This record gives sequence, structure tokens and C-alpha cells, in this order.
Amino acid sequence: MSWWEAALLGLIQGLTEFLPVSSSGHLVLGRHVLGVGADAESGILFEALVHLGTVFSILVVYRREILALVQEFGRGIIRPSGYRSMWTENESFRLSILILITMIPTGITYLVFKDSIEAAFTDPRFTAAMLLVTGLMLVLTRLRKSPGGHVTSLKAIGIGIAQSAAMFPGISRSGATICAGIYQNVDPERATNFSFLMVLPVVLIGTGVEVSEAIATGVQVVWTPMLIGLVVAFLSGILAIKLVLDVIRRGRLEYFAVYCFIVGGIGLILL
Repeated sequence: MSWWEAALLGLIQGLTEFLPVSSSGHLVLGRHVLGVGADAESGILFEALVHLGTVFSILVVYRREILALVQEFGRGIIRPSGYRSMWTENESFRLSILILITMIPTGITYLVFKDSIEAAFTDPRFTAAMLLVTGLMLVLTRLRKSPGGHVTSLKAIGIGIAQSAAMFPGISRSGATICAGIYQNVDPERATNFSFLMVLPVVLIGTGVEVSEAIATGVQVVWTPMLIGLVVAFLSGILAIKLVLDVIRRGRLEYFAVYCFIVGGIGLILL
């Protein structure tokens, strides 16, 4: 993989990680078109590293919220006797627990379907088909009128299940989780912020696992282009977060469905 190919794929990752159009799907299709990263191990490793770049984007944009989550979660651990009152009165503590709840179905899905997930990253036609599914999810949000509800424990499980499905390329993680929130009558902007925050622990853990496994298997890694991809994903991710929040506030989420239908349809026809 050359440096410009890595930069291009990093740009695709940064822009599409937060827009509900599936970053993983674009990376799979982009690698196929460019003819790079064809083997599963190196492809998954690059995917993990550019995802890490977008994690840094979230850390920058949501730095105050993340600091509050960490501080209040730490307080809850130190003083477990006050858990009940913190759950009802402290929004940052409650959100930190809800984020942990979303990890349960995601972790189970990864353990059960790990091989299938990794194989899907080498199948561009499957990825294109899943982009069509993402488009359908976005269109269906028009059927729900969210009254401004909050994320609850049960809703967090539903959002976590949606995130599990998005482990397969072509299913947008942000799209699936935001839609899952809207389907459950969560305020769209609140669902979007929760979607961006909940990805942090999952991607950090997943990146560590994938990098360590790739190194253990002896896969040949050229680190310079991979790090270039990470940096480009970080910078473009910051811009994308601000863009998608503006789109959500305008109530135009379903417009991304048209894009998913076009890209998915072209992929099925040509690949």
C-alpha cells in the first residue's frame, strides 16, 4: 500500500465513520477498487488503525463530556453505596453505565461470529448488499417521530444489538445505532451523541486485539502508510463529526439513504 492510497483510505474512514454510510463498507470497496489490502489480516489491521484515528477525533470533539464520564464513573466505583442516587441524579454516571451495557451484545457477537466478520471484509459484493440494508434503515426513520426521549437500560441493549450488526462491513455503525435510538423514541441529537461516545471502548478494545493478533501471526506490516491513514482519518473525522451533528439537527438523516442505495447498487452490479 502506497502512502497516497493509505491517505485516501484514511480520508474515506474519517468522513464515513460518522456519516451514516458505513466507513467499513467504503474501506472494503475502496481497497477492492485500488487493489490493496487484499488479505484478511492486513485488511483488518488497517481497518483497526484508521478506526483508532477516528477515536482520537471523538476524544478531541467530546473531550469535556468524556472527562465527565470518566470522573463520575470513577466516583461510582469508589463509592458504591451511592450508586442508586448517582444513577437517578448524575447524567454522566448514568451514561457511562449505559455505554458499558451496549458493549455486552457487541462482545458476544464478536466472540461468536469473529471468523465470519473477518471473512466479510474480503467480500465486496456482500458489503455492497449491506449498504442497501443501511439505506433501508435510514429511510425507516421517517416512520418514527421521536418525542425527545432519553436512553434507558433497555434502549441501550437495543442500541448495542444494532452496533453488533454493524461489525459486518456495509452496515453503518453510526447509522445503525442512531436509527436504533430513533426507533426507540430517543431524541435524534441525543442518540447521535450517545452513538459517538459509545464507540470509544469498543474500538479501543477491538484495535488492541486486532493489532496484537496480526503481529502474533507474523503478518507483514509497513507501518508508514498505516500511520498516514490514521492521521488523515483523525483530521477528517473531526470535520465529519461537526457535519453530521448539523445534519441531524436539520432532520435530514434519511438523505444519506439515497447515497447508500447508489453506492450499494453500483457495487452489486460492477463488483
